[in-house]
Amino acid sequence: MKFVVSCNLLLSHLQTVGRVIASKNSIPILDCFLFELRGNQLMITAADSETRMTTAIDVNEVEGEGIFAVPSKNLLESLKELPEQPIIFEINDSSLELFIYYENGKYNFIAQKGDEYPQAKPLSEEANKLKIKAQDLMAGITRTLFASGDDELRPVMNGVFFDITPESLIFVASDGHKLVRFKNLSVTGSEKSSFILPKKPANLLRNILPREDGEVTIGFDTNNAYITLGHYVVICRLIEGRYPNYNGVIPQNNPYKVTVDRLNLLNALKRVTVFSNPGSSLIKLNLSPNKIFISAQDIDFSTSAEETITCVYEGIDMNIGFKGTYLIEILNNIPSEEIVLELADPSRAGLILPIENEADEDLLMLLMPMMLND
Repeated sequence: MKFVVSCNLLLSHLQTVGRVIASKNSIPILDCFLFELRGNQLMITAADSETRMTTAIDVNEVEGEGIFAVPSKNLLESLKELPEQPIIFEINDSSLELFIYYENGKYNFIAQKGDEYPQAKPLSEEANKLKIKAQDLMAGITRTLFASGDDELRPVMNGVFFDITPESLIFVASDGHKLVRFKNLSVTGSEKSSFILPKKPANLLRNILPREDGEVTIGFDTNNAYITLGHYVVICRLIEGRYPNYNGVIPQNNPYKVTVDRLNLLNALKRVTVFSNPGSSLIKLNLSPNKIFISAQDIDFSTSAEETITCVYEGIDMNIGFKGTYLIEILNNIPSEEIVLELADPSRAGLILPIENEADEDLLMLLMPMMLND
């Protein structure tokens, strides 16, 4: 086999799919890229035990065709050091000895048999299908992924829940302390269905979706999802289990509403949270008419900070505690100049909403309060 390919083109695709490869694999061949040469197209696959990504690039001066696996570390490290130029791959079909020729030299290593590489499990005949614009999928994952959990005892929380209805597509993520519900009213399903996308493929999609345009097709059954983009296909094992009733934890009657400039509140929290207890990151919000008094202290080290910012608030005086790092995360992920903080009392979850949503979007974030000693 032989082919010629652009060094930068090959490297960029290898770096993208290479994010799938785990640092430690139980199957040694998963440390490799799978190359499949068909005509003038080179298919490149990388995988771990649960996720795989495939892409295709055009190559020139092709002789023969076939399938082989190349050690990922050798290939990435060697190509990274080359300037842009056409490089020649030559593979001995019987010994699998691989030569890569470039302008002033060559690399040489042994490939592995491609037919030993694990194959993707096909979708069942009852699989569902969802079509969504690349930017809509990007928005849904970006808005929610940060709120997903890492608890091995509750695996269903460790991903993004896609709740597909005939009226909308709802993205949900929660770790039990914070929750994000993001509705896209422009994307609908023919019938009600759902799946939980694990964190790793969600992160992979977040990296490649900004470079994609057009539609993304998601085919899924109870176990697996095939996500087909313009230049990549991501195949992953879904998280099995029933996602909690997220609507049930969202408080409905919140009489006290605080309207505040998002960046003013965010920057004040960043300054004050530095002085909170590192273990709890507790910050206290004291609400009074048109004013928020923000304070934090670390008794162990005798440090404290306080700051006052203006807001629009007509309710009663109220003290409520939140984990500062969580509130900062939430404010960082709301694309609005002003936000509304909806509260009922210091023991119930607070809702953080953008003052205005984008067209066909509805974003809601929830944060559980922390107990205050005073």
